[in-house]
Amino acid sequence: MDMLSLVESYRESMVEALKRFISIDSVNPAGGGPGEKEVADWLESMLGNMKFPIVERFDPVDDKGIIRSSVIAKIPGRTKRTLWIVTHIDTVPEGDKSLWKYDPFDPVVEGDRIYGRGSEDNGGSMVASIYAAKAFLDSGVEPSYTIGLALVADEEAGSEWGINHLISKGVFKKEDLFLVPDAGNEKGDFVEIAEKSILWIGFEVSGKQGHASVPEIADNALRKGASLIKELDEEFHKVFSEKNNLFEPPESTFEPTKVEKTVDNVNTIPGRFMFYFDCRVLPERDLDKVIDVAKEVASKYNACVHIEQRFDAPDPTPPDSEIATSLKDVIKELRGFEPKLGGIGGGTCAAHFRKRGWHAVVWSTIDETAHQPNEYKRISHMVEDAKVFAKLFI
Repeated sequence: MDMLSLVESYRESMVEALKRFISIDSVNPAGGGPGEKEVADWLESMLGNMKFPIVERFDPVDDKGIIRSSVIAKIPGRTKRTLWIVTHIDTVPEGDKSLWKYDPFDPVVEGDRIYGRGSEDNGGSMVASIYAAKAFLDSGVEPSYTIGLALVADEEAGSEWGINHLISKGVFKKEDLFLVPDAGNEKGDFVEIAEKSILWIGFEVSGKQGHASVPEIADNALRKGASLIKELDEEFHKVFSEKNNLFEPPESTFEPTKVEKTVDNVNTIPGRFMFYFDCRVLPERDLDKVIDVAKEVASKYNACVHIEQRFDAPDPTPPDSEIATSLKDVIKELRGFEPKLGGIGGGTCAAHFRKRGWHAVVWSTIDETAHQPNEYKRISHMVEDAKVFAKLFI
């Protein structure tokens, strides 16, 4: 049986593996979840049962005392250079469960779709990478590169306890190649070689709490905050209006996202209101300027500004790099088209490799349901992507 047919024969096993992944709650602790230890326990056992010759476990403990587990698996190839496929095993919270047609942690197969939190982000690609590598174990074919699978923690909250921890432990080498299947589109004709800068900003608006029936004795922090959100939104988009057609979308984005609890009862005016913006900024713009604009607007409302996370975009992966060229060639061979190279809003593990001057690309075939209610992964996408991964290793 040839390698691609062997991958196809794993279809049902891949479905069962993804269902098992979904059923284990690995929501990032930043979102109130338990973290990655339980899912890493399962992965370590599964990889051992598949007879991967090298399986390693990393269990740093974060500042909340939570174990943040990552798993590494390798198959030696004809060269010691490693081609890594890097996926993440933490997920985001389910959000409003009433918007889901199925329990987000009880996977359901419906036609070509597997529903559940983490199915597309990033479980389907993780399963595809494992079974692409398994084909070499079962066939006895020696891969050209050493195969490396990095199943990492903490991608959803900055990667301090995941990919950056592994880098600090010397897991990766500068001569290695990196594929991160954590973004893409439904055709699979887009390869990401660049990411925007990321800035998470919190705004703390203070007022005076009081009874809602006598608003004149209070100072409504929520009302002030609502005005501040509107003014920030307008000012960010006015000051940072440039476009760069390398990226999709081509402009910087500024999205108000999370708000913290104000008061417990309807008839109390809140004296504090805390909200956050997620900013994805074109790399040619300095994040310090974004912070300056935020502070200038916030000062009108006597609001405090908190920088929750900052990541300045590194240089792009060269379009003619070995990993970009190899991936383009395989996609063209298997799918009959040449993918476009470009940039995205940012946030994948690839940026942490690029920050060190290591070449990384991001690619997968997805319907872009990540972080949404009713997130799903197409079975056909998972299997066909596994074939691309396997072909890259040959």
